[in-house]
Amino acid sequence: MIEVLLARWQFTITSVYHFFFVPLTIGLAWLVAIMETAYVRTGDPIYLRMTRFWGKLFLINFAVGVVTGIVMEFQFGMNWSEYSRFVGDVFGAPLAIEALLAFFLESTFLGIWIFGWDRLSKGLHAATMWLVAFGSTMSALWILIANSFMHEPVGYALEGGRAVMVDFWALVSNPHVRLQFPHVIAGAVTTAAFFMLAISAVHLRRQTEPRAMFRRSFVLAAIYGTIGVALVGLVGHSQAQHMVQVQPMKMAAAEALWESEDPASLSLFTIGNEPEQRDVFAIRIPTLLSLLAYNRLEGEVRGIKDLQLEFEQTYGPGNYVPPVAISYWTFRLMVGAGLLMGLLALLALIGVVRERFDRSPRLLAVLIPAVLLPYLANSTGWILTEVGRQPWIVYGLQFTANAASPTVTTGMLITSIVTFTLLYSVLIGVAVYLLWRNSVGAPAAASLASAGA
Repeated sequence: MIEVLLARWQFTITSVYHFFFVPLTIGLAWLVAIMETAYVRTGDPIYLRMTRFWGKLFLINFAVGVVTGIVMEFQFGMNWSEYSRFVGDVFGAPLAIEALLAFFLESTFLGIWIFGWDRLSKGLHAATMWLVAFGSTMSALWILIANSFMHEPVGYALEGGRAVMVDFWALVSNPHVRLQFPHVIAGAVTTAAFFMLAISAVHLRRQTEPRAMFRRSFVLAAIYGTIGVALVGLVGHSQAQHMVQVQPMKMAAAEALWESEDPASLSLFTIGNEPEQRDVFAIRIPTLLSLLAYNRLEGEVRGIKDLQLEFEQTYGPGNYVPPVAISYWTFRLMVGAGLLMGLLALLALIGVVRERFDRSPRLLAVLIPAVLLPYLANSTGWILTEVGRQPWIVYGLQFTANAASPTVTTGMLITSIVTFTLLYSVLIGVAVYLLWRNSVGAPAAASLASAGA
C-alpha cells in the first residue's frame, strides 16, 4: 500500500503544480483576444499596448504550463499501469483528441500569433488569438471528458475484465462534463481577471505611465471577474446538487455529516473525531444543506455511516469513506475564497461604475494580494474533487489500490517524487520571477514609461 500512497502523492504534486498555470492560460487567452479585437475595431493604440503587455505574460505562463503538463500523461503508464490497462480504451480516446486536435490547434496558431505581427493583417492576426483561446478551451474540454469518466462512468461495457467504449457520444455528453467544464472555464475567467486586477492595481498605485492602459485594463478585468465569479457560484451550486445524487459520500465527507438528516443542516465549523465518526464540536445551520441540495427546506442528505453500510452491501466489505478532514476543509477553503473574490470583484465593479477605483488606495492595496485567491480556490477545488472520490479511481468500477503499477518500487517513487518536486518548484520560481519582472518589476515599468501615455 505504501507504493499506492506514494504514487498518489506524486500525481497530486505534479497535477497541482500544473494546474497553477492552466486556468490563467485559458482565461488570459480570451482577454488578449478581446483586447486585440478592440484595437482592430477602434485603432486605439492603448488597446495595442494592452495586447502586447498582457500577451507577453500569457506567453510566459503558457510556456511553463506546457512544460509542467508533459509529465502528466506519462504517469498513467508508469505509475498507474493497471488503471491504464483497465480503462485505457475509454480514457485514451479523449486524451488523444486533446493532443492531436485541441493542443495542436492552440500551439500552431500561437506560433502564428507570435511571429505574425508584421506579416498578417490586423484582423487576421487577431483571429489567430481567438483560435488560440478556442484551442485552449477545447483542450480543457477533452481532458475534463476523460476525467469525468472517472467520476461518473458512462458509455462503456465490461469485456474481459476491462472497460471498453461502446458509446462515444455518451462519453462526450456525460452529465458530469456538462457541469465540470463550465465550472473550470468560469474559474479560469476569474483567475485571469484577478491576475489583471492585481497587476493593474500595482501600477495604478505607482502611477506608472501609460496610466490610461492600466485604468482600461482594470475596467476590463473588473467586468470579466464579476462575470466569472457569478458563473463559478451558479455552476458550483449545480455541481453540488449533482454530487448529492451521484457521489453522495463525497458530499457527506465535505460536510462531515456522519448521520443521515432530513432536513439536513449545513456545517459552518466542525471539529470531528474521524476514527469514531462523531463531532467533537460543531456549529450547524438547520435545514440549510437540504435547501442547497434540493432547493427546498426538506430532503434527506445521507450521512457517512448509512452510506458506508449501503456501499458494503453493493460492493462488498471495505472502507468507502474518503479522508473527511481533507474533504471538509478543502471545501471550505474553496467556497471561502470564492465568496471573498465575489465581494472584491463587486467592489472593483462599483469603483469602475463610480469612476473612483484609481483613487481608492485601500481597494487597490487589497486587490494585489487577492491574486492568490483564485489559485487557492482552484487547487482546493481539485483536491476536493479527487480526494472525495476515494477509495475509487473510477467510481464504482475500480479501486485506487488496484490501479497502481505492480512493478514500480518504493525507491523509484521516492526518487521521482523528490525529483519532480524540486524541478517543478524551480519552474514555478522561474515563472513567478518572469511574470513579476515583465509585469510589475523595474524593467517592465521602464519599458512602459518609455512607451508614452
